[in-house]
Amino acid sequence: MTGFRALTARLRRRAGDAREWVEQTVVWRIWERMLENEFVDRGIALAAKAFVSLFPALLVVVAFMPRSSQQSVLDALASRTGLHGDSLNLVRNAFATTGDIRQATGILALILTFVFVHSFTTALQRVYVKAWRRPAGAGVRGYVLGASWLVGIAVYFALLAGTRGLLSSTPGTVALGTVAWAAAVGLWWITPWVMLQRQIRLRALLVSGLITGTAMTVYTATARVWMTHVVESNQDQFGYFGVTVSLVTFLSGAGLIVVASACAAPVLAHDQSRLGRLIRGPDDKIHAPDGDADRHQK
Repeated sequence: MTGFRALTARLRRRAGDAREWVEQTVVWRIWERMLENEFVDRGIALAAKAFVSLFPALLVVVAFMPRSSQQSVLDALASRTGLHGDSLNLVRNAFATTGDIRQATGILALILTFVFVHSFTTALQRVYVKAWRRPAGAGVRGYVLGASWLVGIAVYFALLAGTRGLLSSTPGTVALGTVAWAAAVGLWWITPWVMLQRQIRLRALLVSGLITGTAMTVYTATARVWMTHVVESNQDQFGYFGVTVSLVTFLSGAGLIVVASACAAPVLAHDQSRLGRLIRGPDDKIHAPDGDADRHQK
């Protein structure tokens, strides 16, 4: 009996030591940051905002683009979401009505567009603010931020699809993948810098761009395979409403990637290991010169 108690005590000590070691790892600290930010709820909420706010606003912006650019944006969206056949035609019809949208768009519609995109960018900004534990900004500047980010997204899709047209051969596929990855990294490098209103140095945010951009590139590349099955299955079961369900599914995965990456970046940037020092650079600083001190971080 005494031997059994000794063995139990020894196992408990080893379990406690193992737990203490795990809790000191960067992976565990990233997981804690994700739990702190309720990454599942925020990811799904971000996906919902993207569907009901970003997509309609993107349609209005695309309506004022040249016809060739409109087709480029559609091609990029189709490539990344795995839409094809009837589901792709359904989305194409939405883009085909951009002429009517342009004719019907007045001052009120433009104001509503700003409201739509501001709703999404506010949710996106909240993700980065919470992940980096920074004070939130407010005011009219938020609407300008949202509008500029929306235009940037439209240009990003247009340029990406244009590059796809130039690099259509097999060797070009590798080059296109490289360009797409670099563009995604650049987009998700600048996005937190803008959303955090330049409170964090660009160098410190590069890790955020690398993680989010790489994860998004892999996610959209694999979506061409699994999204096809998801769209077909949902469309057979729910009809055209299944296309909506499929898009929400896709956006939910993308939202989770954004939130998880946003939580990982500040933990890595503040880490005292060699990786953390590399992320911070020679100045060993994270916050911009006009930002607050590191009182929001551990």
